Amino acid sequence: MLSKVAKMIAIQAPSMLLLLVSAAVLAEELPTTGERLRVGLVLGGGGARGAAHIGVLRELERLHIPVDAIAGTSMGAIVGGMYASGMTPDEIEKLMNSIDWADAFNDDSKREDLSFRRKQDDESFLVKFDVGIKGGSLQLPRGIIQGQKLSLILRQQLLPVSHIKQFNRLPIPFRAVASDLVTGEARELKEGDLVLAMRASMSAPGIFAPVVVGDWTLVDGGLVGNVPVEAIREMDVDVIIAVDVEFPLYKPTELQSALGVTEQMLTILIRRETRRQLDSLSDGDVLIRPELGNYASTDFSQLNELIAPGQEATRKVANQLQRLAISEQDFNSLVAARQQNRRIPPKAEFVHVIDDGPLSSRVLEARLRTHAGTRIDPAILAEDASRIYGLELYEQVDYQVVERDGEVGVEFTARSKSWGPNYLQIGLSLEDDFEGSAGFNAAARYTRTGINALGAEWRTDVQLGTEPLLFSEFYQPLSFNSLYFVAPRMQFEQWNLNEFSGSDVINQYRVGKSEIGLDFGRELGRWGEARFGVRRGTGSANVRVGDPLQPSINFETGGFFTRFAYDKLDDAYFPTKGSRLDLDWSMSRSGLGAYSDFDTVHADMTTVKSIGKNTFQLGLNLSSTIQSDTQIQEYFPLGGFLNLSGLSRGQLSGPHAGVARMVYYRRMGETGGGVFDLPWYLGGSLETGNVWQNRSDINAQTLIFNGSLFTGLDTFFGPLFLAAGFAEGGETSFYLFLGAPPR
Repeated sequence: MLSKVAKMIAIQAPSMLLLLVSAAVLAEELPTTGERLRVGLVLGGGGARGAAHIGVLRELERLHIPVDAIAGTSMGAIVGGMYASGMTPDEIEKLMNSIDWADAFNDDSKREDLSFRRKQDDESFLVKFDVGIKGGSLQLPRGIIQGQKLSLILRQQLLPVSHIKQFNRLPIPFRAVASDLVTGEARELKEGDLVLAMRASMSAPGIFAPVVVGDWTLVDGGLVGNVPVEAIREMDVDVIIAVDVEFPLYKPTELQSALGVTEQMLTILIRRETRRQLDSLSDGDVLIRPELGNYASTDFSQLNELIAPGQEATRKVANQLQRLAISEQDFNSLVAARQQNRRIPPKAEFVHVIDDGPLSSRVLEARLRTHAGTRIDPAILAEDASRIYGLELYEQVDYQVVERDGEVGVEFTARSKSWGPNYLQIGLSLEDDFEGSAGFNAAARYTRTGINALGAEWRTDVQLGTEPLLFSEFYQPLSFNSLYFVAPRMQFEQWNLNEFSGSDVINQYRVGKSEIGLDFGRELGRWGEARFGVRRGTGSANVRVGDPLQPSINFETGGFFTRFAYDKLDDAYFPTKGSRLDLDWSMSRSGLGAYSDFDTVHADMTTVKSIGKNTFQLGLNLSSTIQSDTQIQEYFPLGGFLNLSGLSRGQLSGPHAGVARMVYYRRMGETGGGVFDLPWYLGGSLETGNVWQNRSDINAQTLIFNGSLFTGLDTFFGPLFLAAGFAEGGETSFYLFLGAPPR
């Protein structure tokens, strides 16, 4: 009997062994408590390609696959962090499609958020990029993009969970992976500021500035863990779903440029670590690789086309995922539970501003609409931060909803530019009429900021070329709200001015003027300014081309001026909406040193409307001299692009001048379609006006009509225009401008 049993055991041993092994494997996969498997989701980095994560999430929800933990890198951290906060895939998709990505990756403030003083800077042709001067040496920003706008977008969306500082307490536990720029190690961010963690994970070195979190200086996590499997494994999960959206390696035929070779090198370095982590996945884990072709990491304009491949790739592994599904009722209950931690406090019981610079916090608080006792509104908080950032003194301005001593309030943090507080800007201006006449100016501006707690600035401009200029102004606000200010200044400038006999130029003068002044003013919100001042100076006008026997003109200046300025244009060079108005009344008085008593008035008005990509602009410039006894240096010139475009620049001049214009242009799109590409425009204008020696000569019969056709490109170095102007009688002029055309 025993021999029969032994024989039976021997025969069945292989089958029993297989059964035991299968049971052991199953025991490893199933929690010992008998509960469902805990699912960990890994979302890899890939820039715009990370939009495929939205499709993956949407399909997981359709299959009723619960996600118990998320780890993400770069764009995977952005999508994963939003999903972990309780946002749905539809909400994330809607947000992604609503973002103007070209603007989000541009630190320049919206013009409506700029202080009026910063708007005045648009009148120059200086490049926006500034170089810092600290300790006698030049300092550069640590990244092309500081991430101001992107941070505020994320802050608005994640405000309902801003009170959660431990990421395990989010609706779905979350980790963001970043690279330590100092040690080269991977850093798993699991507590603190969720927005800061997400931003750190996507800070591509050299493009985005590093993010400081505690003692760590962090950049894009893709350098050390683009698909962070190790991070999710530490979050007590049983099954891992990993999504890889990395860019594929180029084929040999695609490696035809230095840029392509460099991109291939970076991809190889990143993929080496990615493969190591993906190779650690077990047979029970699931890998999803959406088929994204050659979509680039910067193709944010193609987001809608990138979502569907994520959903399709998830469908292909549905059989592997099905064992993780729960009932529809249980899944809906789980989704509902995620919303319980999402809340926005009703009001701010306090508002604090933390500024690490020399300005008093009261200067910044005066620009806030959010105060103690007001409702906490994400949109208004973003506007408040943007207004402070619009002072252009800070590297980043952020906010958080915080709890202090049992009270809930808002804390704004303004971090001074690491390359400040003194700045140098440079610029180039080029003008060519294709008839042998060209103008060229190179300029530099040195600005000292934060001289005292009220925000005083000392600015000096130096310009060399066709129109030399030296200008220096000390701007001193007189109160914390910066409403009133005083501004002593000095200026030296030279320019060319034509003298006409009929339509013929008989002399060209080189005019030079030196002047000092003291201005008093009031800031009218962000949209305007009123100034009153006194000035005193001297100058001369010498014949440059023409009759050499014509005597030089020496003159003295002195008197008062008053100026009102209003500016609500949304862009200085290619506005799509808004209006602008400048009114100037200058009173020259012999009692203050002027060669005679006379007044000049000048008005410059522009209003802009748009329909879709089509923009219509109406403008009017009027200048007049009261008493009409001015010398040639006080004449108003006309001619040039959009100032009677068919005539050469300064071809007409007189004591009275006026021009009205209607301009049309259409935004034609970007130069290539990527997030960093530049818009370009096609347009034309109709203009009418003239100059007059006497006010009695002004009438409709003396008006002359001109027009233009142009194309424009809004470049990093300023606007670039190529234009052709047409005048009565068949006169034509051609223009090439780099920098703002003269107004």
